[in-house]
Amino acid sequence: MLPTTLQAIRSILTADPSVNPGERNRLVTLLRHGPPPEERNTAPVAPVKACLIRRQEVADRLSVSLRTVDSLAQSGTLHKRTFPGRVRASGFLEAEVEALLTGRVAAMIAEGSAGK
Repeated sequence: MLPTTLQAIRSILTADPSVNPGERNRLVTLLRHGPPPEERNTAPVAPVKACLIRRQEVADRLSVSLRTVDSLAQSGTLHKRTFPGRVRASGFLEAEVEALLTGRVAAMIAEGSAGK
């Protein structure tokens, strides 16, 4: 972060009467150096790999018929994906199918990551 940015933030915090000097120094230090090592999230993050799989493979993984896969798509449980400029669906996201298998569809829909 540029020193001028820190100077501007420090000035704003100084002008705010609800922020005491100790809190102001803590905020500026946090902006300058980041959170302390004990507060940093050091857990490794698994990379998200978006992979499309076709209807037949979805049916095989779920052990259902193609008609059932189409019904799941029509009901909104699974979402068909298309490539830009295409009309027909290209497949389904593998993560969405895995979530359906593990029973996490309700959580994904609630978070909004299963749609669109």
